[in-house]
Parts: sequence; C-alpha cells; structure tokens
Amino acid sequence: MLDITALSATNTGTEIGHASEALGPAIRARRQSSRWAAPAAISALALFAGISTAFDGAVVGPLLRQAMKHVFHQPVGGGVALAAAVSVLAGRRAMRAWRQRGPAPARDEIRRANDIAIRQDNAAAGLVRLGDKKLLFSDCGQAFIMYGCRGRSMVALFDPVGPRHLWASLVLKFRAEAERLMLRPVFYQVSSDFLPVALETGMKPYKIGEEAVIDLTAFSLAGGDWLKLRRSINRAERDGLCFEMLPPEAVPAVMGELARVSDLWLSTQNAKEKGFSLGTFRNDYVASTPVAVIRVDGHIVAFANILTTENGHAFIDLMRSLPGVHRGAMDLLFVRVMEALKQAGYARLNLGMAPLSGLSDHARAPLWNRIGNQIFEKGERFYNFKGVKTFKTKFDPEWQPRYLIAGGLGLPVSAMLDVTLLIGGGLRGVFRRA
Repeated sequence: MLDITALSATNTGTEIGHASEALGPAIRARRQSSRWAAPAAISALALFAGISTAFDGAVVGPLLRQAMKHVFHQPVGGGVALAAAVSVLAGRRAMRAWRQRGPAPARDEIRRANDIAIRQDNAAAGLVRLGDKKLLFSDCGQAFIMYGCRGRSMVALFDPVGPRHLWASLVLKFRAEAERLMLRPVFYQVSSDFLPVALETGMKPYKIGEEAVIDLTAFSLAGGDWLKLRRSINRAERDGLCFEMLPPEAVPAVMGELARVSDLWLSTQNAKEKGFSLGTFRNDYVASTPVAVIRVDGHIVAFANILTTENGHAFIDLMRSLPGVHRGAMDLLFVRVMEALKQAGYARLNLGMAPLSGLSDHARAPLWNRIGNQIFEKGERFYNFKGVKTFKTKFDPEWQPRYLIAGGLGLPVSAMLDVTLLIGGGLRGVFRRA
C-alpha cells in the first residue's frame, strides 16, 4: 500500500490546490454537479426569494417604523422607514461579506489538518489540502472541522475529521463560533455516524442522497453479472485505449496534457470550476496525488486523481475526459483504478454522491424526503439524477446515506441554498451549465 499512499502523503504537505470531478460518458452532459446538486437547492431559489422578500417587506418595515417612532417620539413616514430599512439591509450585507471573507487558513494549519486527514477512514477529507476552507481545530489539536461561510450559514463539510470521541466537543465549539458570528451552524454531506452527535446538540438531519462505496477486497469482474462491463472494457482496449496509474512524481511531466483535457472538458460543458466540496484543477494539487490516465496513441484522453489515506481508503476526486472520447473510456478508467488500488492493498473506494438517491416516498415519509424524491423522479431537465445513480450502480457499490444537518424550525431551504451558492461560487456558478 505504500507505493501509492506514501508517495501521495510525501507531496501533500506543500502542494495544496484545487480539482474538480466528472463522471462517465453516459452522464457527461450534466455530471459536474454530482456533489453540489443537493436536495431542492435550485428549486429552492424562487421559494427563498419569495420568503426573504415577504419577510423583509412585511416584517422589517413595520418593525423599523415602530422602533424609529420610539426614537423620535413621533410617527415616521414610509420614505424614512424605507431609507432606514435599506441602510439596515446594506449593513447586514456588509457584515455578512466581512464574516464570509475572513482570514484564509495558514499553510502550517493546512499541513496539520492534512496530517490528521490521511490517518482517518474518509479519504474525501483530503480535500482540506485545497486551502479554500476555514479550519477549526479541537482543543487538543487532534481533530478539525473544515467549513465555509455563505449568506446566513456557517457550513461544515463532512463529519468532523479525527477520533470520534472528540466530535461532540468540537461540534459545540463550532456552534459557539457560529453564534459569535451570528450565523446558523450547518453540516453538509455527513454520514450516519454523525447523527447521534447532531441530535444531542439540537440539530436535525435531512437526507440529501447516497454515497457509492466499493469494497475493493471483494471486487472482481468474474461472473455473469459483470459481462456487460467486461465487454465495454475489452472493446475499449481493442480500440487502442490504454490505462496507466501515475505516481505523484510522474504527474508534472504530463501536466500540460492534463490541463488541456481539463480545459476542453470545461469548455464543452460550458462549465466553471466549483469549490468547497469540489476541487478545481490546479497544478500543485493535481501533482500531489496519484493520477490515473487513459491514453490513445500515446496521448491522454481522460484522467482522474485519487485521494488516499494510510488506513486503506481511497476517493476518486477529479474526473475529466476529452469531448467525443471513446464510450468505454470511463468504464476502463474506473475498473482499472479499482484493480490497481486493490492490488496495492486498499480496502475501500469512494465514488462520490448520487444526489437525492434513496429518499423514502411512502405515506409516512418526511416532507423533505417526498419533495426530494419528486425532484429525483421528475427533475431530469435540471440534472441527470438517475443517470448518475445508474452509472455508479454498474460497479455494485454499497450505498451509504448522506445528510444535511441544520437547526431551527421548518425545512432547511435557506441553509441548502447557502450550501449551493458556496459550492457554485454564487448564482452565476450555480446556473451555469455543468
């Protein structure tokens, strides 16, 4: 296992950057958003706007009038109240921007966090090396939460990273910091292991989909169930496609080719790089990890970078291919990555989320689940929900639930919108096709 993990860990201390993800050719047209198309986020925009407008207009205005009446000891006209309301809202926006900007984590903090992450089971926690998230460490320094701020939300990504006995106290510390900044605490894409901590600290879970995890120890293409996938791979290899797993030290030599594939993929998808729970292609980040490539006639046509831990877990982060690439290229890439990781001694491979997958739809199901299930079934015009699930299902993963955790009454529409904007980099990033 050292032939991949050790090489990756050696480089990640100083090489911090960004990457992004894509899925197979069957879902290329919409795949970039597979980790940010969370429950009802896009559909919630109109609802959020309506709620905000109604709140600010129907509640803030009258309250300001009454407050100013007490200040000036006389009725205040609508124009003055409107001016005051605009001032308050502008001040609130400025305060929010100040809270969101904040200081970036220092390089030594990112090194400390990455050293913790590579000793845990969640290989996706290696995204901390991107340096685009703030960090909150436990008092003992052995665990951390990575988070970002957007709108009214302070959003933690994944479970706390570190020993589980430190989670509860770290979450309370996170909530206290959110309260200090007058923000709502939110946890995004957490596992079922986190639910007891969430409930004990007064927050509610909302299922946002399922994560596909491969048991590499049992992975094999033998048997009739894998016939279709074997045919796809054999056809790709007969047509001249070749696989190679590059160690980190070999990546800089092909960085130009990788960048070309990435740029063309983004251009074809009319997509911009995302962030937070997604990476962005950046040379230092890509060169800090093993990279799997598919070549045709010696030229790279598809690639994926792999995050790994010392505990035998791996995560496929960035996946991109040239437009019009062979239809079996991504099948070949995924299968050969699994085989290479298994041979190197890894036990688990995380393929990422299938948004809104696995939400209950029975009569007793929560309203959130029923809305999400309807979007999953009928929202193909916005995102290829079923295509993502179908593509990952062909590798026979274990589907593990993932949740959004938030406090307060009612559905967490505003919190989910803040998460979506945080990942997309604003409204333009959310609505730009990916």
